[in-house]
Amino acid sequence: MHRKILFTLVASSLLGACASLPSSGPTGKHVRDSAALVQPDGVGIQLVEVSDASAMPAGTSTTKSVFPEFTPPPTDMIGPGDVLSITIYEAGVTLFGGGAVVTGGKSGAFDPSVKAQALPPARVDDSGDIVVPYAGKLRVMGKTASEVQDQIRRALRGVSADPQILVSLAQVITNSVIVGGEVARPGRLVLQTNREKVSDVIALAGGQRGNTKDIALRISRGSNTIDMRLSELFDNPSADITAYPGDRLTLLQSPLTFSVLGAPGRVDQLPFTRSSMSLAEAVASAGGSNPNLGDPAAIFVFRYVADENGNPKPVVYHLNMMETRSYFLAQKFAMHDKDILYFGNARANQPSKMVQLISQLFSPILTVTSAVQTVQNSRN
Repeated sequence: MHRKILFTLVASSLLGACASLPSSGPTGKHVRDSAALVQPDGVGIQLVEVSDASAMPAGTSTTKSVFPEFTPPPTDMIGPGDVLSITIYEAGVTLFGGGAVVTGGKSGAFDPSVKAQALPPARVDDSGDIVVPYAGKLRVMGKTASEVQDQIRRALRGVSADPQILVSLAQVITNSVIVGGEVARPGRLVLQTNREKVSDVIALAGGQRGNTKDIALRISRGSNTIDMRLSELFDNPSADITAYPGDRLTLLQSPLTFSVLGAPGRVDQLPFTRSSMSLAEAVASAGGSNPNLGDPAAIFVFRYVADENGNPKPVVYHLNMMETRSYFLAQKFAMHDKDILYFGNARANQPSKMVQLISQLFSPILTVTSAVQTVQNSRN
């Protein structure tokens, strides 16, 4: 009687299990069929069969735009925030009296008719002006130190006898860049020449902190911004643009990763092993297709690709790893950041799942039956 009840329960359980067996995800056919359907949002999914080199996607460059190259301004160009050091030399009757006496003449004796007067540091205001005694307010923004010297000299004519002016930059704001994020010495960095590249600026800031492959570089110039991988900057000389005064460079910790789903040896989010990674390396890192669950003919890569208008478009790349040529294509297939690597579920594993399910269902029943028989034998 007990056995009949148990077998009845087993039979009803199997009927329910046959309707819905556990699965690690859709099969390759399911993926292809669903990609061909019209999506609810109206955005179609493009399925690309990677069967030869012509179907290979683009590389891994992440640079969205490139600033036009142009010559930076002179390193001594003056702008708002700069602090100027101004010294006035006068001969004869002096306007700025009380200064230090300057040595003159072949004999080396002090010449009381030549004096130097250092004015208090002059900060260039937000409008680009400074104020010099007896010369008034002067517009200096956009001029070099030598041009400001001539400007002050002209302004003092008529009130001073042939003044000689020396102007230098005591504090530099205009000809500098801001470096922040993952660098050894973040802060303001003065450009000493007009030829420093972005990589030079990073080196002068002490270099990056962390692995190059895990760092993203953001360059802001005015209202424009570009993003690139730091490894791309070092590997591609054309991406290493000239630093321009006012640039803001930010190094961000942003590791490259891809997700593994479906029926692989593992389901996880994995980091890139280096700055560029191929599909073959990604499959190997994921442990390959599970021999009990996966279908090697159904290897898919899901990613968003920008269309001609710059809008993201979903694309699915399919490789049949049961074909020899696909292994060579996988070595050239470049993985992108945040790609999804999907291993299709094999249809042939359904019977084995049924056997596993039956075994799991019968295991407790057999255990109970064995225990009952043991009790009955002990009573007899």
